[in-house]
Amino acid sequence: LRRRGRFRIVLSGGTTPRTIYRSLREGETDWTGWHVYFGDERCLPAGDPGRNDHMAREAWLDHVPVPGAQIHSIPAERGSEAGARAYGELLDAVDVFDLVLLGLGEDGHTASLFPGHPPGAEPEAPAVLAVHDAPKPPPERISLSARRLSASRRVWFLVSGAGKADALAAWQRGDDIPARYVCPPAGVDIYTDIHR
Repeated sequence: LRRRGRFRIVLSGGTTPRTIYRSLREGETDWTGWHVYFGDERCLPAGDPGRNDHMAREAWLDHVPVPGAQIHSIPAERGSEAGARAYGELLDAVDVFDLVLLGLGEDGHTASLFPGHPPGAEPEAPAVLAVHDAPKPPPERISLSARRLSASRRVWFLVSGAGKADALAAWQRGDDIPARYVCPPAGVDIYTDIHR
């Protein structure tokens, strides 16, 4: 923030980051320099409690003075195709993120990049993907592609819960799970409470 005058962060959904978001309320920083983005979103109406942006606002963003115009929610209420196009256009103005926070699902998914669905890792992949037939409800989602999630100075995976031990082991073995396609230049950091 001091060096660039802004801090661009991509937030994860799910239950794991909620505690971290709550602790950020106490952070001493120049919140006016923060720009908040989201790694994925469920195609639900704006304000729906099932949305990732709703959880982040409730746990953190509604309690700190980040300017509202700098909280960039995915317009998933428009549907997966239209919302993905609109968010992709927004991200055209963002060269690189400073920090991307991601989780890891029991099936190896991250953001809304699921096994059996293209992760968007190719150089020509769009920045934002419309996700259809997701194996978790709701089936329609929007996700940043693996290529776009990799365009970050730092990527932190937050992995919590014994149920994710097999997915973490599969990733460490190099198995073909979506999380392995997030490959920023500096590598990824994994923060976990799983001990093997």
